[in-house]
Amino acid sequence: MIGALQPRIYRTTMKVIVDAFYKWYSSKVSNPKYRWLIIAGTMLYLVSPFDISPDFLPIIGWIDDGAILALLATELTRLLVEYRNARRDKNINSPQEEIVDVEATIS
Repeated sequence: MIGALQPRIYRTTMKVIVDAFYKWYSSKVSNPKYRWLIIAGTMLYLVSPFDISPDFLPIIGWIDDGAILALLATELTRLLVEYRNARRDKNINSPQEEIVDVEATIS
């Protein structure tokens, strides 16, 4: 019975940790003024030889790189979506040219 509870406790604990990290990230770090810092930091981490867990360890070594790649993809996607929305709003709110019909007469 105790063995059957362990996977459920593990899933619940992981869900709480992931949810807590997501809420913290959304409220603190996910600020547009920090976006370029996060993008530059993640790219620097990916190309640097230093890792949280070394890549020569089969699965464990790739988890941190995967999390960093997910963070980079999220920030780049948010940046592109905001850029697209800003361009769309600019096109919608821009004044349209007024067409004036003029008749010419020769006197």
